[in-house]
Amino acid sequence: MGKHITEQERYQIEILLKSKKKPCEIAALIGKCVRTIYYEINRGKTEQLTTDLKKIVVYKADAAQRVYRKHKQENGRSLKIGNDMRFVRYIEKSIREEHYSPYAALQRARNEGMRFQTDICTKTLYNYIDAGLFLNISNKHLPQKKQRKKREYKRTVPLNNLKGDSIEKRPEEVQERDIYGHWEMDTVVSGQGKGKACLLVLSERMTREEIIRKIPDKKTASVISALDKLEREIGARRFRETFRTITCDNGCEFLNFTGIEKSCINKKLPRTKTYFCHPYSSWERGTNENQNGLIRRFIPKGADIGRYSEEDIGHIEHWMNTYPRKILEGKSSSQYKKEKAR
Repeated sequence: MGKHITEQERYQIEILLKSKKKPCEIAALIGKCVRTIYYEINRGKTEQLTTDLKKIVVYKADAAQRVYRKHKQENGRSLKIGNDMRFVRYIEKSIREEHYSPYAALQRARNEGMRFQTDICTKTLYNYIDAGLFLNISNKHLPQKKQRKKREYKRTVPLNNLKGDSIEKRPEEVQERDIYGHWEMDTVVSGQGKGKACLLVLSERMTREEIIRKIPDKKTASVISALDKLEREIGARRFRETFRTITCDNGCEFLNFTGIEKSCINKKLPRTKTYFCHPYSSWERGTNENQNGLIRRFIPKGADIGRYSEEDIGHIEHWMNTYPRKILEGKSSSQYKKEKAR
């Protein structure tokens, strides 16, 4: 026995009422509950005029159908989230406490085989957040959405570092992102007047792998010291295999390209090859720029980086390397690197 009355059944009800059938008789004839029939009659009540201009109230199937459709539209589709509080808590924690985007939160659940009663797409989750259906998260907890103006990119001559090789000399394979070992390098600085400490960040172009090292200041010596320490940690040979090239801007901290390229272990062999972007062309290090945006979810602009411990920095690095990315088909950089290494 169907719970809802169909449009065809409404016209049956109208005919039966005109035949002077009682609601209990109609319910038995069309297989519905008597209370349902009473509700339906009230839904379709329509005031009409008789031939002698007297007002009467009758049931009209088309009027009842219009009311039904209107209520259906106003109610909309039922929420897929339902009463799945385990899913709600997971989403709220992922976005508010762990700085995940809605896409990354859903993708991590799939990657790790988490099972919930709810299964929704990213767009639906964004709609739910926008509608205020979550108690502990809102749009203010989401990564900022920017509508960037398209701009024309002009090629200019790098004036700060005329001795280093321009990005124009960089091998074409670097641009293709098909080979592991080509990195972009940048620094993330503290707020003005907050401290000298900053982060040296290295972003691998193919896998988006991230290496973050805290350095005391934005000086060339500090950058070279951090690279020397990294080379000693993994060994000269592995460093050369891992860091085939490094692309950076013309900042003062990178001007000593000889020191960046020179191995601190094997003096006879260079440990990497550096290339320099054109001035005011941060888009040439697009991976760096995107990665720095993820770091800023934990260390906002204007903060004193000196107040963040090595453990804090290690946590950010691990988070970035295990973060599901749409550009990697939902895989994290760690997963993607392992897959490519097979």
